Parts: sequence; structure tokens; C-alpha cells
Amino acid sequence: MGNQVSFITLGVDDLERAVTFYRDILGFETRGIVGADKPNGAVAFFKMQAGLRLALWPRASIAIEHGLPLGVPDPAGMMLAHNVGTAEQVDEIFEHLRSHQITILREPAPFSWGGYGGVFADPDGHLWEVVWNPHLSEL
Repeated sequence: MGNQVSFITLGVDDLERAVTFYRDILGFETRGIVGADKPNGAVAFFKMQAGLRLALWPRASIAIEHGLPLGVPDPAGMMLAHNVGTAEQVDEIFEHLRSHQITILREPAPFSWGGYGGVFADPDGHLWEVVWNPHLSEL
């Protein structure tokens, strides 16, 4: 299969609320919700770095489309990371998040391994780590 990821899809409970958060708070570019005219088709896409898209799709639609039970979300099941170039950039991003009353789960602080970062949750509880990693080029 190879090691290239082209889409990361997050299941959300309220697609419009999630789109507003990612577009208006985080500043991700999107054409908005598409596919609403198809059963279980409403989804929003956000361009990330070259070749990667973030998709927001209602959890109920994912469950129906793939024959899965709609369970309770588990925020600890996955975490996305946004790496920045300095510890100061981490602090700047968290100041922006605080100004919008975003749920911050871990205030920016040094990590035991030498980096610096914090964690926030989107409206559906998905975890985002904002981190400066001085060892990133070694990974």
C-alpha cells in the first residue's frame, strides 16, 4: 500500500459547527460543505500540505456508509500534530486559541524529551498538539 496518506477524515457530530471552527478559528481554507444533496454525502474538505486533505464527515454518515455502530467518541484514540519552528510560535497559537475560548487540555510547556507544546480539542473532542520539536529532522 505504501506510506502515503492523502486524506485524514474526522468524524464530527455537527458538520456546520466543525466547518466554522476549522475555517474561522484555525484559518483552514475550504469550499464549505459539499455533497449534501446525496444520502450521507455531506462533507467538507480542507487543503493541507501538498497531497493531503482534511475531511470532516458526520459520524452518523460514516457509521451508515460502512455498516458500523455509532459508538461513543474516544478523544484519546488519535491525536493530530501541528509542528512549528519555535516555542514562541506555540505560545502565539495558544494565545489565539484562548481568545476564542477553545478547550485547552495541556497548556504549552516543555516536554521531557526536549520539545515544547500544548494540546487543544476541537468542538468534537479531536486532539491537536501544537509543538516545537528541536529533534524533528532526526525522526
